[in-house]
Amino acid sequence: MGSLIDRRLALRSEFVIVGGGAGGLELACKLGRKLGPARVALVDSRLYHIWKPSLHEVAAGTLDVHQEGLSYQMLAHDNGFTFVYGAMTGLDADGRSLTVGPIVTGQGEEVLPARSVHYGSLVLAVGSVSAYFGVPGAQEHTISLNAVEDAERFRLTLLKMLARAEYRNDGEPGAGIDVVIIGGGATGVELAAELREASGAYATYGMGHEALRDVRITLLEGAPRILAPLPEKVSAAASRLLDRRAIKVVTSCRVTEVAPGSVRDKEGNVYPADLCVWAAGIRAPDFLGEMGLPVAKGGQVIVDERLQVGGMPGLYALGDCADCKDARGVQVPPRAQAAHQQADYLLDSFLRAKAGRPAPRQGYVYKDYGSLVSVGQSTSVGSLMGSLKGLSWFVEGFTARMMYVSLHLMHHKAVLGAMRTAVLALARFLIKRTTPLVKLH
Repeated sequence: MGSLIDRRLALRSEFVIVGGGAGGLELACKLGRKLGPARVALVDSRLYHIWKPSLHEVAAGTLDVHQEGLSYQMLAHDNGFTFVYGAMTGLDADGRSLTVGPIVTGQGEEVLPARSVHYGSLVLAVGSVSAYFGVPGAQEHTISLNAVEDAERFRLTLLKMLARAEYRNDGEPGAGIDVVIIGGGATGVELAAELREASGAYATYGMGHEALRDVRITLLEGAPRILAPLPEKVSAAASRLLDRRAIKVVTSCRVTEVAPGSVRDKEGNVYPADLCVWAAGIRAPDFLGEMGLPVAKGGQVIVDERLQVGGMPGLYALGDCADCKDARGVQVPPRAQAAHQQADYLLDSFLRAKAGRPAPRQGYVYKDYGSLVSVGQSTSVGSLMGSLKGLSWFVEGFTARMMYVSLHLMHHKAVLGAMRTAVLALARFLIKRTTPLVKLH
């Protein structure tokens, strides 16, 4: 059985994964089931895992993080790896060891000391953070959905604002809440749609008098259309769905300043913003470059087609924090499906090495299976890629929504197994029938 939290000052493990996001956790679970806790360790600064694409639902209140979160301690026990609680604070690539910082309570009490973790192979899977592109006030006056804490901060702030709006004079000009979302990619579009549905539910429970009046949502996008990386048909469908939900979309809008209560663009337009979300871009965490690792312009660790860091034996990176060109020379995009594929590639490579078999004949090759974007609880849009080059299918509505939900279930299956995933899905379905549509506390 897996170890829960290692309390020794030093730990040694053959395979160490830093970062329990989608790719890192799947790799730890699959390796752990094959090799056991003595050989596999996962390091993370949080105690539980949540699928990052669902953070917009946590922010809107339509998903309860305390029901959705999966304990790393439980996953370690069930999948046969060791969980090391703490943030990576140092790296000695030559000595093949990393430092995990202490765990300290809000009152300054040290729960766990700093620890050293010695490794044979180290995989960095620390994900991404927001890129603010030097826009004045963006970091100080916006919320980014990078982690559970950000989503919960947005939700609680929205709840407080809705409670205040309920007691305003109905006839007061400007009564209600202005929400501005900067960035019309998948995160921005999904949050806007989810927030509109949630605002209706909040109004039903007496928080705000009327959803469309009390919560006004504006989505700002710098490109000529939202969902710019996806096919134009997907973008057009998403725009129609947002318009039906009374969400104002402004494209070709370059934000130049974010101030308390407002957002300004390069044309001088000012958008009222009681609550502002930044979803305009990502970069890798700064600490990777500070540890002497070779990084690209966006802070990602530069790796080769086998996901190895050049000149540093035993060091790998995957997912959003990796700058990778695959075996065909194609730049791998920062998508969840890429992280899943890279985790499986490293799993195969590591197990081959353990068995004394040759490494995979070819380096990692990214396969684009298309993209799906949630536009509320009842519908999704997207494109599915076929096996023939350039062939894709547009999907929309209930079918696309079921496909979107299945992606989440497939991730759960990888870390929980088929039976537990099925039971969990049924349990959540039943719980939704006995709880509010949104989290009210």
